[in-house]
Amino acid sequence: MSEKIDRRKKYTKMVLKESLVDLLKEKPISSVTVKELCELADINRSTFYSHYADPYDLLATISEEVMLDMNHHLNEYHCGKEEEALHMTEKIMEYIADRSDICQVLLSGHGDVTFKKRIMELAKTHILEKWIDQYKLRGKLSPYIPLMIVSGAIDAIESWLVGGKKESPAEMAVLIYQFTNHGLGGLRKASQT
Repeated sequence: MSEKIDRRKKYTKMVLKESLVDLLKEKPISSVTVKELCELADINRSTFYSHYADPYDLLATISEEVMLDMNHHLNEYHCGKEEEALHMTEKIMEYIADRSDICQVLLSGHGDVTFKKRIMELAKTHILEKWIDQYKLRGKLSPYIPLMIVSGAIDAIESWLVGGKKESPAEMAVLIYQFTNHGLGGLRKASQT
């Protein structure tokens, strides 16, 4: 009996998450009501409230799950090794492509306003601090380097998602990797592929 209840809870949470993502494609979280969320998910309000306090709570849960999942993926690689860095970037782009609806909403102004900042911190911790140490980029301007690289990459990824992912995750990974490791000169090589 409890297995059936667990499956039902899992299904309910999945449907609520999918419904919220669908609504956030059209409007900001501040305009989403529990009533319309429940109607779209085809569940009653008491079921919603047995899992979440409000739409913001549901959005925070979705955001946290994506952050934990990305952190797990990043922990699988040693970003200091150049040969692994491109592979890791490609795997992250595949992850984003596989979850494009959720990632697009979270990166948009309709979703979690803290998500971009949290992604920047995650990338800085896992990737850029090792990269900065490797290239001995220390000095009063060095704190700006990760911000420029990560914010540019995040904006490029958001634009790629909004544009319908015309380029493959591998092509986007090469673009991000080349810029991160070789600057504008590296982009010439990436843009010719």
